[in-house]
Parts: sequence; C-alpha cells; structure tokens
Amino acid sequence: MDVLVTGASSGFGALTVRALAARGHTVFAGMRDLQHRNAAAAAALRDEPGDLRAVELDVTDQGSVDAAVDGIEHLDAVVHNAGHMVLGPAEAFTPEQWVELYDVNVVGTQRVNRAVLPRLREQGSGLLVWVGSSSTRGGCPPFLAPYFAAKAAMDALAVSYAAEVIRFGIDTTIVVPGAFTSGTNHFAHAGAPADAERAAAYDERYGTFMDELAPRLASLTPADADAGAVADEIARVVDLPFGERPLRTHVDPSRDGSEVVSAVADRIRVEFFRRAGIDDLLTPNAAL
Repeated sequence: MDVLVTGASSGFGALTVRALAARGHTVFAGMRDLQHRNAAAAAALRDEPGDLRAVELDVTDQGSVDAAVDGIEHLDAVVHNAGHMVLGPAEAFTPEQWVELYDVNVVGTQRVNRAVLPRLREQGSGLLVWVGSSSTRGGCPPFLAPYFAAKAAMDALAVSYAAEVIRFGIDTTIVVPGAFTSGTNHFAHAGAPADAERAAAYDERYGTFMDELAPRLASLTPADADAGAVADEIARVVDLPFGERPLRTHVDPSRDGSEVVSAVADRIRVEFFRRAGIDDLLTPNAAL
C-alpha cells in the first residue's frame, strides 16, 4: 500500500513510517521544513530499509497539504499523526494558544482529509488511521487540558467521519496510545502557557507538581513499555483487509481505563445506529 503519515519527523510518526516501510509499504513521511528544521530527520530516512520518501507537509497550511498530496501519484491510506502537546494550567494558556493547538491537532486533519478524500472516494477504497489518546476517556491527569481537549475533538471527528465515508469503501481505525513517557518527545517538546503571571499563581499552590507529572505517569508504565508498539499496531491495522479492521484499538501499558470506557461508548453508538435504522453506516467492527 501507499501510505501518507503526517507528523513523521519524530515520535510515533517517525516510528510508524519505519514500521510500515519494513512491512513493504511505500511510505510518504510528511514533515515541515525539510530544508532546515527537519533536514536531518528527512536525511535519516534515506538510510532506512524500504521505500521511504520524505514530503514537505505542514498540516496548518492548506497549500502545503495540497501540494504534498498532489505530488503523490497513488494513495491508499493516511495516518493522522501530527500533533502537539502543551503542559501547564488551562487558564494560563491564551485563547490564541488554544486556537493554535486545535489548528494542529484537529483542523490539520480536516485539511488533509479535504486533500485526500476526493481521490479515495473516486477509487472507491482507502483507509483513515487516526492517532488518538487514552486521555479522551481515561485517567486524564490535570495541566494538559488544551491537548486533551483537542484530542477529544479529534476523536469525535474521526467517529463521525467513519460513518460518512464508509459508503465510499473507505475504512477507519482510531489507534489510541496511552501515556508513553519515553520513546517520544511529547513531554520534552511540550508547549508552555504564554500568561506567566497566571501560571505563577498556580505554582504557588501546586509547587513542583507539573515537574513531577511525567515521572508520576512513568511510574504507572511498565519498564519494558516501548513506544514502538504504537507504530507496530498502526502497521498491523494497515495490513488488515477491509472489513477486519477495528474501529478502535488501544496500546496503553499504563492501563488508565480508556479502553473500558471506549468499549462501552462504542457499543452505545452501535445500538443507537441500529435503533435509528442507520447501522449500514457502521464499520464492520464498530464495537469490540
């Protein structure tokens, strides 16, 4: 298959493009600023086995997205992976920062879909893989609110898209990672609130809590937890034939409870669709 992966310069994206290429897929690794910021990441792909091709793609720029997709001759699947994390009191992030975060984590997927779906609809086949987060229904620790809210919005968007594209032969899977505190740069590269005065007010009451958050989450994760397991799960899902892919699959070594809540929510959705007489819009494995 020919697969486009967004946010492929680091983290789950970088691991995923390698896992897919190792399974024989042609992989287009979307990343920003190939000439400067991500030049080294793009160059590293040339030393990897398989057919890996770096493509300039900024999910916050429709022109960039369109140009990247137009440059791909054939496409079977898209992995919506691009995202950004922030850490700090919700109040201390300005509205503009919230908008920027949603632009990357939510609206970015819409830009990519608008570029690729006409092609997938015309060919009558395809796959959308959405990289979610267990935070949408799991333990949901504090001081990550903008990121968690954006991921919840993306999850809702993915579920709606699943029903809207199924009649075109386009499949959907949401891969849900837990809180991997090693093997990615999520916490190291997390954004900070712009309103330092309000952030300081929280520091007075919470002290070093935010500095301790990553270690606390790490203590819940087995020592042998490997972020590469998320990439392997994405590759496994891509390899499955249409009709056998799950709507949702979890990779959560910390077991924060998201899988349990999602199972109930997805079953309720299936039952609602059946009562409404629209169950033909459900993916074959809409609830497991």
